[in-house]
Amino acid sequence: MMLPILRRLALLAVVSGGLMPAALAQAPEPIKFGKPNPEDFDPKSFIADSTAEAVVLCDYGNSRFVYSEDDFHIVFDRVTRIKILKKSGYDRATVKVPLYHKNTSEERLSKLRGFTYNMVNGQLVKEKLASEAIFREEASPNVTIRKFTLPNVRENSVIEFAYTVTSDFTFNFQDWQFQDDIPVRWSEYRASIPKYYDYKMMMQGYATADVSEHTTGTMQVTVREGGGFAGNTRVASSSATIPVEVKEHRWAMKNVPAFRDEPFMTSSKDYISRIDFELAGVQWEDQPYRAVANTWDKINEELLDHENFGGQLKRCSFLKDQLTSLMAKETTPAAQVAAIHSLVRKTIKHDGNNWMYSSGPVRKAYDQHRGSSADINLLLIAALREAGFQANPVLLSTRDHGFVEPEIMPLLSRFNYVVAHVTMPDGKEVMADATDELLPVGMLPTRCLNSVGRLIMPTASASRWISLAPQQRLTEYQKIQLTLDEKGGYSGKVHAEHGGYAALMQRDKLRDRGEKKFVEELLKGREGWSIDKYQFLQRDALEKPLTLDYEMTVAGGEAPAGTLYLRPLMHFGNSRNPFVHENRLFPVDFGFPMDEILILTINLPVGYEVEELPKPTSLMLPDNGGRFVFQAQPEAGILQITSRLNLSRPIYSADEYSSLREFYRLVVAKQMEQIVLKKKS
Repeated sequence: MMLPILRRLALLAVVSGGLMPAALAQAPEPIKFGKPNPEDFDPKSFIADSTAEAVVLCDYGNSRFVYSEDDFHIVFDRVTRIKILKKSGYDRATVKVPLYHKNTSEERLSKLRGFTYNMVNGQLVKEKLASEAIFREEASPNVTIRKFTLPNVRENSVIEFAYTVTSDFTFNFQDWQFQDDIPVRWSEYRASIPKYYDYKMMMQGYATADVSEHTTGTMQVTVREGGGFAGNTRVASSSATIPVEVKEHRWAMKNVPAFRDEPFMTSSKDYISRIDFELAGVQWEDQPYRAVANTWDKINEELLDHENFGGQLKRCSFLKDQLTSLMAKETTPAAQVAAIHSLVRKTIKHDGNNWMYSSGPVRKAYDQHRGSSADINLLLIAALREAGFQANPVLLSTRDHGFVEPEIMPLLSRFNYVVAHVTMPDGKEVMADATDELLPVGMLPTRCLNSVGRLIMPTASASRWISLAPQQRLTEYQKIQLTLDEKGGYSGKVHAEHGGYAALMQRDKLRDRGEKKFVEELLKGREGWSIDKYQFLQRDALEKPLTLDYEMTVAGGEAPAGTLYLRPLMHFGNSRNPFVHENRLFPVDFGFPMDEILILTINLPVGYEVEELPKPTSLMLPDNGGRFVFQAQPEAGILQITSRLNLSRPIYSADEYSSLREFYRLVVAKQMEQIVLKKKS
């Protein structure tokens, strides 16, 4: 549970509804469509951004409510201007606008316009967005994408577009992102919301707002006879104009740095500076407050009643005979669960689609031997239940989909995946996913190691949050025995064991590449190496480490040398620090704890002795976060080196980053230290 707490403290703030002096109405719009700034074409203006492929000059959005046809609608206007600096930035000229639709209602795109500006021989030339460059795509059953591409984009172009989206879906208030993966000079968002609508506004990110204004105003609503709006008791005999109090909000950020992807992180949208809106409730004139947000009880009931979720958990009688046979063959509950997991895992291939609802009957996926993650894992749960086990679904969000935070209001949209949870007869709890044929029972794919999930029980009161922290580690063990010759060449044997998540990764690689290419890739970056014999062991014993034994030789110099300089761990240890940047604003999330053990024995050539040897080292991360121990011990004709690296936690906070980075720097430096051998006189 550490990660949600860390992230909430570091990232999340609920925007205040407090009022400020009415300054919003006087603030001019930050951009005028069709009027680019001459400075936008001066290369000197972009020296500071020379490494970027493009720069957002201004991104301005405004959401407001209008009243027509006896109801409120949301109108969102956007104007964006971008400077293209490099060819790699040409893709910025293609823009996608998602439009939600349900039943007969749909969001409508209008007033779409755009220009590309180029400076040609000192003259500004502009080209208009052509109608044939506008396309329509179906992204999902409820989302249509309108995509358009601005013309004649080149280096130093300025592109500009504007559009309006009108929506009947008050629950789908437009969110806003202030930060991008390119620099942003100015990003501004305004929202005008009638007092009847209660939106929870959640600001996240590390860039602070340069403008944050909140005040009140009014909008005039004309109500015709017999009209009114959403329960409001105020109507007119023919028509009347009614003033409605409106809460006005304005946020702006300037000179927002480009968001930088880092190693060992979840989705960038967990950390990028943005504001999200969720409709919590509605309160009309003289009416009680009506909550519209879901509760976990409602979500639980909705899921279990859904044909493609709870309905599929009862559809496994077609496997009854196979399950009966499996249960008879295995004598322990753990072995029985593993056998059922194996049946599903080996029968249905994951088609790459991840979702929490099945694509249809799970019987169909079984018969076709192919299905989505939900098809596979809902069938797994159903099969376990059919066999008499207490199995239930766990909703989660994959690492690339973003965090789920229990403290935030219940939102089903935060989830995109389902796995199995089994309570064994002895009370032990086991998590299972059958989407990967190489994944043993009790282990979740790396993509699922993302904080917490929601256990959906037959009764809502029994449902609860459950940690997704892995029970397994990533373990690497290498035992290396080498014989060194007078030319600095080696020959010897390597015994490597990949356990836990390392085993999963290496088995996946072995399956995809085959043994020969797997071994060939070991030689990359290892100049002068050759591998003469190799053997993989325990390849199909998924609960055990994958073992690779091989014999190798490394060419030395052309003639014997009086002094030999060695860096034997260069190709077996950590050759580089994964943490390049000096600072980091968000946690380091490995997904799992790690252990790396390396034991190297070198038989020295006759007549040589150790002249220079790395000193023993013991490093500790603060708060027992990890440890590194290194020792090089010479004996008669032999040199033995032991290196042990342990990271005891899967996640390290941003405050711990500098310590973790320095820890890795020292580990790499120690493993790369030189050993000097000299021939006796």
